[in-house]
Amino acid sequence: MIGELLHLQVAAITDLAPGLRHVRLVAADSSRLPPAAAGAHLQLRLEGTTKTFRNAYSLISPPGRRDAYEIIVRRVPASRGGSAFIHEQLNVGDRLEATWPGNLFPPVRIARHHLMIAGGIGITPFLSYLADFAVSRASHALHVCCRESEKDVFAPWLPATGKAAFHWDADGQRLDIPALLAAQPAGTHLYVCGPAAMNEQVIEAAAKAGWPASHVHCEHFGSALSGGEAFRAFLSRSGIEVEVGQDESLLEAIERVGVAAPCLCRGGACGVCATPLLEGEPEHRDHFLSPVERESGRLIMPCVSRAKTGRLVLDL
Repeated sequence: MIGELLHLQVAAITDLAPGLRHVRLVAADSSRLPPAAAGAHLQLRLEGTTKTFRNAYSLISPPGRRDAYEIIVRRVPASRGGSAFIHEQLNVGDRLEATWPGNLFPPVRIARHHLMIAGGIGITPFLSYLADFAVSRASHALHVCCRESEKDVFAPWLPATGKAAFHWDADGQRLDIPALLAAQPAGTHLYVCGPAAMNEQVIEAAAKAGWPASHVHCEHFGSALSGGEAFRAFLSRSGIEVEVGQDESLLEAIERVGVAAPCLCRGGACGVCATPLLEGEPEHRDHFLSPVERESGRLIMPCVSRAKTGRLVLDL
């Protein structure tokens, strides 16, 4: 481990199901890894043949574990490169660089009860929650909406207490979100992680049922990162103009031309990459900026947001 980067080596790879791959990572120098808390993620640097991918993945390993990090990656059909690389090119013995673990989605310790709702691969941050709750004995329940064929895939990481329920698209198996929310005791904190449509459905149902916003927590992934129309971005302090392609993010284009830009989650949630916007009309896709900040047009999150106009000027 050198400086701000971790140097990791792939110790094991297991295909759990079609399109789901489990990867175990250890320190390349056999040292102990930095500890990570429940809900933490790791950003991997994946060196493709023509492009470098920087993808964040939730750690499913038990909190505090220092001998190895574990992740589960779904092969996305319309992958922009990261998941395809892990499924098609990553091999045991390969070495990778990664950031130190970050955490934008920790459980709230003062909650009287923890209600988790996951959609598909959105179960991954909750696997570390479950390991944490097994030690703390915190009251909790997990509901997972997934394909019927995948309901047993995550069994090795689930508790034997029966506090995980699986739901899929069939009569009698679908999750009734309003009924579930209505049945929760006072002091419950709600956590949701899954596709954008499911996240929004759960958040809207909670708001309609009168849940305080401070008790509702969400981790987003995937949809905001999809591409769009190509546009140009001028980096005023660097004096560089870059073409942002249809299949890359503004942040990736900035990195491609060698300009350092702050980032952490790469999913529009943490706010680290918020950049002053000097000219142009942004297409906001983040989950961080307030409505007032969006309306002002003074900031943009390059990791996910794009341009409505053909050109943006950034103070970068």
